[in-house]
Amino acid sequence: MSGAVLTVDNVTWRPRKKAPVILHPTTFTVGAGRVLGVVGPNGAGKSTLLRLLYRFQAPTSGSVQVDGQDIWTMPARHAAQSVAAVLQEQAAAFGLSVREIVALGRSPHLTGMARPGPSDQGIIDGMLDLMDLGSLAHRDFGTLSGGERQRVMVARALTQQPKVLVLDEPTNHLDIRHELEVLALIKQLDLTIVVSLHDLNMAANICDDILILEDGHARGFGAPDDLLTEPLVSNTFRVDARRERLAPSDKNHLSFHLPTT
Repeated sequence: MSGAVLTVDNVTWRPRKKAPVILHPTTFTVGAGRVLGVVGPNGAGKSTLLRLLYRFQAPTSGSVQVDGQDIWTMPARHAAQSVAAVLQEQAAAFGLSVREIVALGRSPHLTGMARPGPSDQGIIDGMLDLMDLGSLAHRDFGTLSGGERQRVMVARALTQQPKVLVLDEPTNHLDIRHELEVLALIKQLDLTIVVSLHDLNMAANICDDILILEDGHARGFGAPDDLLTEPLVSNTFRVDARRERLAPSDKNHLSFHLPTT
């Protein structure tokens, strides 16, 4: 797997004509293999933006391009070979095993009624091992904990072998150990990744670039150290944000306090 350039060009979205605009014109480019963190308060438009990227809903205007190709002008199968997503909403079980759920990630690469071949089975095995799911492979998906289900859905997305991976709050439901494992995985994958996060310090640690959204508007795009300033974070999140340096790592860390009146 290898990443691609993701270009979002002046995209907007609203549910229907004359309805209020949910996402105002937004433009950015994520270089191949880079990690973009999308942050903002609740209702900022983060999930709306992500839905445009993984082709759940079409932009009202503008385009989403992977290596220069608009994902809305290519066949759905080809788009699914380019972009995969892991959502906050957990998938229904339908009586499938963990392995069967992960195997669904190969669907965009199969034609007609074809079944996964030996090479597909090898990819499935590799992703089960990568996400520490080998011992759960034959378990009914519906019997798993929330954290286990989340790891299964990450494995399914990676089994698609996409160029762009979209993650909507991927550490939800995870315990500390598996949260750290998923974060480490994000940093080591040779994919272009767009990840929505609530934790700004986590975003600063794992992301190459940050996009800040507020009320459907892009408030800034750039490197974490340049973008996550005390004034911008304070104004966007309606808090008193203070930037500190942590010893011995000497890393920047944001702390948050209620504004004084």
